[in-house]
Amino acid sequence: MTADMAFEGLIVSHDAGLYSVFDRVLRQLSISTNVCLSASKACHQLNQGSTDLLVIDCDGEDWSEVLDKVWRSKASKKPTVVAITRKDGRVPGAHLVLKKPVTVESGAQSLKAAYHRMVHDYRQHARYALMMPVVAIDATEQPLPITITDIGDRGVGISSKTSLPVGTVLRFRLKLPEAPREIVLEARVLWTREYGRGGCEFLRIPPTDTMMLHDWLKSRVRVKKPLIEM
Repeated sequence: MTADMAFEGLIVSHDAGLYSVFDRVLRQLSISTNVCLSASKACHQLNQGSTDLLVIDCDGEDWSEVLDKVWRSKASKKPTVVAITRKDGRVPGAHLVLKKPVTVESGAQSLKAAYHRMVHDYRQHARYALMMPVVAIDATEQPLPITITDIGDRGVGISSKTSLPVGTVLRFRLKLPEAPREIVLEARVLWTREYGRGGCEFLRIPPTDTMMLHDWLKSRVRVKKPLIEM
């Protein structure tokens, strides 16, 4: 997601009034909107992998098929789901439930809560390119030159000329661009690919370094700002 891109929303409903309410609120939140009248078209749209918010009318037909599609997906990042229904109680697979009749006020309140969840989820899954060489230390205290290709909330991508088995634990220092100092990271190799590429999850980071990393990542979040106060 670049600086001028918005979150993408998908509304699944036959109710023109419901669409009218949510389209207005989504525009205020700078969320682009798609609408599908059938479960099959909604599932096709979800296959594109770009939906951040799913608003689904659970009083329509085949709504459970759409939620099954979301939760059976192997994608690590899944959309925030807002379910709309006349019934009381929770809706399995939905993060938020909004009861009909829906007003602009109730829709806005629900979607604001969804928006905060989407930003949090985006921060957790976003990766930022670095391409920074460092010297890591493995469990045998051997120095290993590697390149940090990207970084996120949970780990880093790496490139190495040395074969690194899955499970290898690496310690290294990293100076993030514009950060005041280096941070100390300990990470474990989760997967490897050909040409020396791999992915690591964070194991240990000193508390002050964790705060610095989170602040740095937060400063890099680039989503289109809402038109209303959040």
